[in-house]
Order: sequence, then structure tokens, then C-alpha cells
Amino acid sequence: MPDETPSRPDPVARVRASFAKQGLMSHLGATLGRIAPGEVEIVLTPSDRVSQQHGFVHAGAVAAIADSAAGYSALTLMPASAGVLTTEFKINLLAPAAGDRLVARGRVVKAGRTLTLAQAEVFAEKDGGSKLVALLTATLMTIEGREGIGD
Repeated sequence: MPDETPSRPDPVARVRASFAKQGLMSHLGATLGRIAPGEVEIVLTPSDRVSQQHGFVHAGAVAAIADSAAGYSALTLMPASAGVLTTEFKINLLAPAAGDRLVARGRVVKAGRTLTLAQAEVFAEKDGGSKLVALLTATLMTIEGREGIGD
């Protein structure tokens, strides 16, 4: 049963609706995976349009899916009237991002009224195996009372 209350809407529907508005995720070919309160997965299938000069997925694309996974994990715990914005993030690139698909798994570490700390791990999956290729830590801000933010 979804965690839906008057102050906190269904997190799955909320994330799906917001994700559908993101031009960058669409441009990259990223899709949503698992969504649960405090957790969101974003999946990216490597292609030429997200590669860098050596054929790996570009760090910018890796950072984008990790940032969005962390941000959406935070949004799942925010009030219905709020939106989310990243205020800062740090990413460690641990190995070349190469495989059949990349999966960014965002999760909330600590949700606060104004600031939320979240992490995202990015895994490269290939031949049934999975390898951690990036770790992102983000601070996200709850935004309320601003036109255009909160839907």
C-alpha cells in the first residue's frame, strides 16, 4: 500500500510525474526503476550519445543520474506542497562506467524539514555481475511557496 496521506502524496506517482518533466533524463535515455519512500532507482543503458572519448559512459551522465536518484529519494519524503532542489553534491568516480546498463540507487540518509542528506550509488551491470562505479553524496533543499516548484 503506498504511503499516501493528505500531507504526503503517493511517492511512486509523484516521482513518475516529476521525472516525466525532466528533459535531461529523457535526452540521456534514463528511465525510472524501483521507487519506495526514501529510495529511488534510475537506469541508464549506455549508448554513443552518453559516451566519452574512451567509450565509457561520460562522468556527466553518471553524475546526472546519481543526482536525480538522490533528489527523488528525498522528494518521496517531502510534503505534497514541497519541491526539491540540490544545493550541493560530491561524487567519487570509482571505476569506468561500462556495462550493459547503469543503475543509480538513491536513498535518504537523513531527512530534515529544510535540508535532506542523501546518497546514490551507481552500479555498472554486465553479464549478471554488478560493480560499484560511483558514489554521490548530496544535500537537498525542501522548497515551498515558490511558483512552479512543488509539482
